Amino acid sequence: MIGKPRQRVAELKRAGTAGSPAVPDDDGADTTIPPAVQLTDVSFDYGNGVTTLQNIDLSVRPGEVVVLIGPSGCGKSTLLDLVAGVSAPTTGGLLCDGVPVRGLNKSVTYMTQRDTLLPWRTALDNAALPLEIRGVRKAERHRRAREALALTGLSDAEKRRPHQLSGGMRSRLALARVLLSDARIVLMDEPFAALDALRRVRLQQLLLEIWRGSQQTLVYVTHDLNEAIALGDRIVLMGSHPGRILLERQVDIPHPRNVARVRTMPEAEELYAELWSVLESQLR
Repeated sequence: MIGKPRQRVAELKRAGTAGSPAVPDDDGADTTIPPAVQLTDVSFDYGNGVTTLQNIDLSVRPGEVVVLIGPSGCGKSTLLDLVAGVSAPTTGGLLCDGVPVRGLNKSVTYMTQRDTLLPWRTALDNAALPLEIRGVRKAERHRRAREALALTGLSDAEKRRPHQLSGGMRSRLALARVLLSDARIVLMDEPFAALDALRRVRLQQLLLEIWRGSQQTLVYVTHDLNEAIALGDRIVLMGSHPGRILLERQVDIPHPRNVARVRTMPEAEELYAELWSVLESQLR
């Protein structure tokens, strides 16, 4: 694993124009700080008479990792689209950092299963795109992009274009771009689902280390219960027809975590069994 990622991520963030606020410990939590994401009685339909999401109440604390799981069609991706401002709730309220979301949400960055790398750009320029959009000078954005590529193990690939990269390398490049974003909230929709098991575990570990250094808020969608338990501070299990929240569970496994070993821990096995029981009832 890449050395001292937490320290290096923190240095990259300090070099930016905006950082994420530190999150107080639970014992000394400042209740005056608004949730990073707040959905209140949110429902959504596409105008076809079918309710995709119904009466969603969800609060995500700054710096928290919340993982959404549930059967296909339960509205997990739709919920991310609402937070990103791609769609608007049919009813209910949606706030980010206490501010209503109206139109595209500039407080978030969104990483999907299919990367959005620009095929004509090198890895270096793909990573640097968030800095370019913010008007950072070329020399500075390339310097910081090289640091992000080093952090994600892509230093030797900076001149390659996306078609010259493996699936795992493309995912790491997308992570490097997320790292250079000023967004306080990161939305991830099954970003590692297409990778083999070994690459997936390595990128899950890297993601946790990046998150611990950045203190960004992360809302993550997956179908993989082991992934949910390894990454999440809290797991939200959704049911379908219509999409709704069935239960929420804290993941009482301290950080730092070793992703490859989490699944063998008694706490993880117990939580897995509970979550699977509810999911299985949905599949019936």
